[in-house]
This record gives sequence, structure tokens and C-alpha cells, in this order.
Amino acid sequence: MKYNGKEIVVVCPSYKRYKVETLAYIPFCKVYVAPEEYESYIDYNPRHEENIVKCPEGIQGNVSRVRNYILDTEFENGADIVCIVDDDLKAIEHFEMSEDGSYAYEKVKVKQNDLLDFIYRYSLLCEEWGFKMWGVNINSDTMSYRQYTPFSTNSVVLGPFGVFLKGMNCRYDETLPLKEDYDMFIQNCNKYRGVLRLNKYHYVCRQSEQKGGCAMYRSMEKEKEQFEKLRNKWGNDIVKLDKSNKGRSKKKKKYIDYNPIIKIPIRGI
Repeated sequence: MKYNGKEIVVVCPSYKRYKVETLAYIPFCKVYVAPEEYESYIDYNPRHEENIVKCPEGIQGNVSRVRNYILDTEFENGADIVCIVDDDLKAIEHFEMSEDGSYAYEKVKVKQNDLLDFIYRYSLLCEEWGFKMWGVNINSDTMSYRQYTPFSTNSVVLGPFGVFLKGMNCRYDETLPLKEDYDMFIQNCNKYRGVLRLNKYHYVCRQSEQKGGCAMYRSMEKEKEQFEKLRNKWGNDIVKLDKSNKGRSKKKKKYIDYNPIIKIPIRGI
């Protein structure tokens, strides 16, 4: 879709989740599906038949492979900006100071009609700063937002909403289908010296709550294996295990979170 001279494409990979929730929020989003599931997606999303795109045989079943196919295909077809989102994205929200005088923040949804402009404006900022990737906050807690740090350049950006600019030469590691977004973030920090993150904005989606998608092969054992592979790739100084047990009762058994903490000790970032 052309916007202010830039070809902007919003896409999502989807696997065995026939009713695509994202289309209610982003009706112009392309949905990449396995060829054998194409008709089912059409049946469940009859008003969006033109949005459903068949992947070649053998692409689906590994989210990294699908995301790489999307990036290669869309950039080859002339896209300047490729925004990849999850298939259950409900909204992009931002924090605004409440008008009731309480000095608290409230969440405000980015309107559907403003999404293209939102993607366009922050892609220009990303480009001006010399980066090739940007995204939004992974934390939706209003208490965590600090108005004097609206941007970060070394804070993690994850898969539910990521934007990539033409010329971005990094690709998802297909051996890390459960940690591919962490790896892509680190790759971009390493190659382009940073990733733009909008701390004021965050995504709203169900992530691992649904069947289908990565849930088809996600387990605690697989999560641990993928974490170790990511840490072996980048080292202990960058990929760290979250052992804080924050927010959990001390009486309960200690929980290990295999979603890593990423520290970027790269000079200049």
C-alpha cells in the first residue's frame, strides 16, 4: 500500500488459526498460510479473501522460515517497509496522562485509520537514526512507563509487532523457531548498532494462549533447549536467564522463565 511515497506492507504468518483476529484491527493485513489450509482460511475470513496468501509447500511449520519467506518476497516485490505482526494482534496502544488530575497514565488505542501514518512516521525516524528495525514496548504496565524516556535503542523488540526497512540484511535463524525474535533483535543491534523501540507504545495480543502457531511445538523442554541454543550463539554476557521470580509468591515453587533477559554490551550502543 502506497503512503507518502513509501510502499508499506503489513503481513502476518498464520498456522492452524483459521479465524485471524488481526484482520479486525488491520483489514489490509496480508495473511501468509500453508497451501493445504488456504481454503479453510478463506472460509473463516470470507470478507478478506484477497488478504490470504499461499506459502509454497514446506515453508509453514517453522515461524522463522515463514518470516524469512515474507521478508524476501515483500522486499523483492518492491516494499520499502515491511511490518510483521502476530495473527492475534488486537491493538497498538499508547500511554497518555489521565485528564482527571491524578497524574496517572491511561492506555489509548492507535486508531485503525492512523496505523499507516504511525508506521510511516516512525519508520522515517528509524531510518534517520541509521537503524533498519523498530518496534514497540513489550510491557503494557502503565506503572512502568517513564515519559522522559520515550525511546530506547537497545531494549528488546519482539515478534508480535516488528517493522523492517528496505536494505535490512538480517534474517531469522531457522534453528530458533521459539526464540527467533530475540535473535533477530540481537542481530540488528550487532549489524546496525541498535534497534528503535517506542517505549510509549505497546502491543495487545494473546501470544501463547491460543492453539496453533508456535503452540504446536512449544513445551517447557523445548523452551529450555531453544534458550540454551540462543545463549550458546551469543554468549552469557548477552543472553541471561531470568531468575528473579518477580511478582511470584515465595511460598510457591520457584519458576524458571526461559524468555531471556537481553543485555547489549556492544560498544557504541
